[in-house]
Amino acid sequence: MLKSITRLSLVARGQSPASIAHTAVPAPAAAVPSVLARSLHASSSSNKQQKVYSTADVASVSGVPHLLTDNDLSPKQLSDIIQSACQFKHQAKVQGKPSGAPLAGKTMALMFSKRSTRTRVATETAVAYLGGHAMFLGSQDIQLGVNESLLDTSKVVSSMVDGIMARVGAHSEIETLAQYSTVPIINALSDLYHPTQILADLMTLHELYTPKGSEPHLTAPSSTLKNLRLAWVGDGNNILHSLMLQLPKVGMHISMATPKGYEPNADILSQAKQNAQAAGTEVGVFHDPKDAIRDADIIVTDTWVSMGQEEEKKQRIQAFAGYQLTTDLIEKSGAKQDWKFLHCLPRKQEEVTDDVFYSPRSHVFQEAENRKWTILACINQLLVKKGF
Repeated sequence: MLKSITRLSLVARGQSPASIAHTAVPAPAAAVPSVLARSLHASSSSNKQQKVYSTADVASVSGVPHLLTDNDLSPKQLSDIIQSACQFKHQAKVQGKPSGAPLAGKTMALMFSKRSTRTRVATETAVAYLGGHAMFLGSQDIQLGVNESLLDTSKVVSSMVDGIMARVGAHSEIETLAQYSTVPIINALSDLYHPTQILADLMTLHELYTPKGSEPHLTAPSSTLKNLRLAWVGDGNNILHSLMLQLPKVGMHISMATPKGYEPNADILSQAKQNAQAAGTEVGVFHDPKDAIRDADIIVTDTWVSMGQEEEKKQRIQAFAGYQLTTDLIEKSGAKQDWKFLHCLPRKQEEVTDDVFYSPRSHVFQEAENRKWTILACINQLLVKKGF
């Protein structure tokens, strides 16, 4: 009977009767050598005894310098980065000198979960100036934590590059990347912090307030920025968080006005107040824009609807009624006579009117360019000098 079944099966697969006659018939299952059976049984027992691993078994990487939050920079380190950025700008734009290509043969990965104009252009040109290669990995190239865990992504990417610029969603994502990365990581934006943006803001203000006859790259930011008051009018977002933490380190005061329900993170505000107390500066928290703008040297706002908040747009526009910056509002609120305006871009009409945004008081495009020089200074510090 077994031979008949075998013959029918072979015919069904198209073999000729002649070939069927010479086809070997497999031995019945009972004829399997007992030594093989014992081997299979041993293998099964071995599998049951194997350890089941989890992420808790993966050791963190230590000793690698990163820039993840604004708390990672001391007052001196912050001042040094601003001056370094000014030095690079002077060297490249005034003196026309090359960098010496300290990153020749090096690659920096740009892992961006969120799209960007200024951060991407600034980072790619900064890496190129230093002689390195920037590898852009957008949301279509790499989905952080989606198809592959953040742990795995960090270990794989960091094994092939020399630095990572990460633009993420939740701040916990960049913390996980840094936990397992063997190369420096710079926070290009998270939901809680935007440290490289605030470096550009402070560099811009340092340039604007450097006395005539002096050079920004030869002048200490603490001497140019001390006792200036910055007014924030808008959302209690990551830009405000970074400003609150950094301004006291250069001796600046900050006053903020946010709608009720849109205040900054309470823990970060508490840390900012501690920083201010240590530095002898002030942190003012208000809901009326007029109270924040009073006596301000610099007025700053940002988008009211960040990426990922599009569904809240209608609600947010209503909540921020009265927060649009106009020349009339700023001057009636009692800002300093020579007040200046900053915005990290992109800008929308409901946040600030043209008469402010495009006025001689606005320095938004100088601020945007300085993203390149401050990011360049950070990359040089972490990848070339190996730390702050």
